[in-house]
Order: sequence, then structure tokens, then C-alpha cells
Amino acid sequence: MKKLSGLFTLCLLLSAHFSFAQSKDEVIQNIVKEAEQNSKLEELAHQLLDSIGPRLVGTPQMNNAHNWAVKKFESWGIPAEKQKWGEWRGWERGVTHIDMVEPRLQTLEGRQLAWSPSTGKKPVTAEVITLPETVSDSMAFQNWLPQVKGKFVLISMQEPTGRPDYNWEEYATEASFEKMKRERSEQSEAWRDKFSTMGYTSRTLPAALEKAGAVGVITSNWSEGFGVNKVFGAYTKEVPTLDLALEDYGMLYRLAENGSKPKIKVTAQSKELGMVPTFNTIATIKGTELPEEYVVLSAHFDSWDGATGATDNGTGTIVMMEAARILKEYYPNPKRTIIIGLWGSEEQGLNGSRAFVEDHPEIVDNIQAVFNQDNGTGRVVRITGNGFLHAYDYLEDWLSKVPDTVADHVQTTFPGRPGRGGSDYASFLAAGAPAFNLTALDWAYWNYTWHTNRDTYDKIVFDDVRNNVILTAVLTYMASEDDEKASREQIKLPINTRTGEQETWPEPRSPNHRGGVE
Repeated sequence: MKKLSGLFTLCLLLSAHFSFAQSKDEVIQNIVKEAEQNSKLEELAHQLLDSIGPRLVGTPQMNNAHNWAVKKFESWGIPAEKQKWGEWRGWERGVTHIDMVEPRLQTLEGRQLAWSPSTGKKPVTAEVITLPETVSDSMAFQNWLPQVKGKFVLISMQEPTGRPDYNWEEYATEASFEKMKRERSEQSEAWRDKFSTMGYTSRTLPAALEKAGAVGVITSNWSEGFGVNKVFGAYTKEVPTLDLALEDYGMLYRLAENGSKPKIKVTAQSKELGMVPTFNTIATIKGTELPEEYVVLSAHFDSWDGATGATDNGTGTIVMMEAARILKEYYPNPKRTIIIGLWGSEEQGLNGSRAFVEDHPEIVDNIQAVFNQDNGTGRVVRITGNGFLHAYDYLEDWLSKVPDTVADHVQTTFPGRPGRGGSDYASFLAAGAPAFNLTALDWAYWNYTWHTNRDTYDKIVFDDVRNNVILTAVLTYMASEDDEKASREQIKLPINTRTGEQETWPEPRSPNHRGGVE
């Protein structure tokens, strides 16, 4: 009778174990099926990128994005809120329109930079000039400066070619390609030497030109690809700063240096809004068994505003939102609490995530894992242990449940070295939390979409983004369900060969709580 009772108990235990395993597999199957057959990614991308648009910190569009995300999470039954972490210089982009009016009429491709001052109610028409071709010393440049009064000034080097190197490699002779690179290198070095002789940098020169009476500053920050420029912020306080496409910038430059005295007519409307509150969007799926332990889905929400921030970081944002939607549907009562953090002002120094880490030590101290995605539309191809000694033990276990069609793309490095910046995972990593960046395939990200005027919806590769949703959702599920808390033990870092000193773990840094003004 005792033997029968023992066998019965064993059968029950085995049955329960089998049922649990079956249930786990079923949840993962449902996650994959939902991601593949009922994806909301295109809808989310359209609403965020086409309707709301760019999300520069301090702008109404950034606040609109936070409000939209909160409503979207709540429509899925996920409580969400805007958490204020600081203030920023408020600014709103208006119409930018640039025409060359002399020596002929042509509409130019360009825009004012972020936080650029406005031209006011009326357009500004003025001659365009270049910096002096040669400068003997800083005093000579000071003597030249009065010539900028009433003029637009071109302050970027004229690029010798508008063709990217890969295009030259495909079609040019080897001798021609090498000649172009050599001449470009010499020209770039001469340009740097000129700035050094003038006593200015690209950051400090605009203010000097403004003070000397220039009516505007024109840059062209080519991104080494067809039709793409990097678009950042203005350093002027009273007059507009514009970025022009390489082609139009080069045309103006040649006209000016050859004595044709080109003139442009510029409308650059914008509004200064004073200091405005800045936020993170935080959504939460409450845990049941271990509600005071956390898995964090991380993506920065803000962008530069030369385009709509599709791959930096609209794609990371919609991955985390879609993963949260699916988890809420098929894993509504997680073991650990799942937090979705859409951070503000990553582009100005990880400010939103650093503020969250600083303000919520009780969460950071109990984080099971952070999964962060940032660098573009490609499928995730690399995860590193980020210097956590035992990361292999749990990350590989979690990855083992990710479908092969997704996991086979991912290369892992253990234990790896701690990342020291570049995206929001670093804010958590510095505080000792197991934080991992889901590093994606490039898809020409650095040249064509990162901080450029071409980072738009049409650059998204939705099959790859769906891949990342499945990866993120399954990793989150496995991390939440793990019986063990993830180890935080760190590797012993080596001696730095350059300094001869012991390397140390990155240290937490405070955010800039009040930015955009000097």
C-alpha cells in the first residue's frame, strides 16, 4: 500500500512537472504566433512616425508621443504614466524654406537645425559667403570677421565628391579612387588646420559670426551616403542655423568662391517655449509571485528631428511596446514585475534612464534583467554578457527557448566586458544591474539613418523588427519565470595597457535635469 501511495505521489509530481513544461512551451508558441500573425508593428510605426513625427526633447511632439504611448499601453490593459525627470529648453519647429534668388532661382533642400532661432515673421534675403580661403593667424581672422555683417556664412568644408566610397569602389579605376581619397584627406586636414589657426571650433564659430553681424550660419554635415546629412542642433542664439544638402551647399560654395555673389531667401520659423517638463513613459505589468523583482524592457523614445527617428529609435520603441502587448495577452500574470521604460533625452546623454536609475534604487537593486534595443531596424545578431561573470548560466538558458529561426542569428560573448555608454542599458549597468543590449544588424544604419534627414518609416525592415519582438518577448518571459535570481557578480577587469592601471566598472552618472540652456 505504501509503495502504491509513493508511486501515486510520484506520478502526480511528474504530471505537474510535465504540465508546467507544456504550459511554458504553449506560452512561447502563443507569443510567436501572435507576433507573426497578428503584428501591430506597422500600425504602431505609422502612428508614431508619420502622425506624431520627430521627438526632440523639449518639443510638443515629444510630449505628444508620451501621451500617445500612455494611451496605447492602457488600451492593452497595461497601466502606464509619464514620469517627470527634469526640464528642458522648449522649442517648436516651424516652416523652413530656402530659395537661391541670385544668380538664378532655385529652391534648395535644407532645414533649420534643432533649437535654431527664427527668422521672424518675414523672410531674410542676403548674400552667401565662405570663410576666408587662408588665414595667417587668429588676429587676421578677427580682422576679417566684419565682412560677415549682413551675410549668410558657409562654415562646413565643401565635399570634393557627393558619391559614397562604395560607389567609387564599384566604378572608378583604382588609381582614380586612391587619388580622390588622397586629395580629400589633404583637404580635410587643411580645413582642420584653418579652424585651429582661426582659434575656433565648429561649435564656437557660429556664436562669433552671429556677434559680428551675420544674418545666419549654413552647415552641411554629410553622412557619406547619397542624399543624407547628419542633422543636430544650432549653436546660435539670435540668427538661424541651417543645414543644406551636399549638392546645394556645394553649388552655393562654388558660386561664392568664384565671385558670383549668390543670394538666398530664407524662411525659418520656430518658437521658443521656455523651460518645459521632460518625461519618461513607464508602463508596468505587475508580478504575482515576486512583484518586487523586475524585468525591464528598455528603449529611448526621443530622437533628433532631421527626420522622424524611425530607426533611432522608433524601431526599438515599437519592439518594446509590441512585446509588452503580446506578453500582456499571453502572460498576463508574470512571476516578476515587467517594466517597460521609454526614456526621454537619450540623445543628450542618457538623461531619462539615468534619472530613473537615480530616482528608483529600490527597483534597480532588484532587477532580474534589462533588455535594451536601440541601433536600427536590423534583426538582433549579438548579445554580450557585459562583464557579468555568470551571465552565460542564465542568458543561454533563456535563449535556449527562443525559436531557432530567431536564435540562430544571435552570437553571444561571455562574460564580455561592461559597456560604457551609447545607449540606455549603460545607465543600469553602471548601477550593477544585469543589463544587456540587443545589438542589431547594421542595414547601413550609421551612414543612412542614424541622426540623418532620411530616418523615416520606409527604412524599417518589418520582418527583422518582428524577429526582435519574438526575441525580446521570449527572453522577458524566461527571465521572469526563472527560479533563480540572476547573478550580479562582476568579472575582474584587466590592467589597462595604455595607462598601466586597473580598469574599473563604469560608475553611475547623474542626468542633466535642466538642459538646453547655458
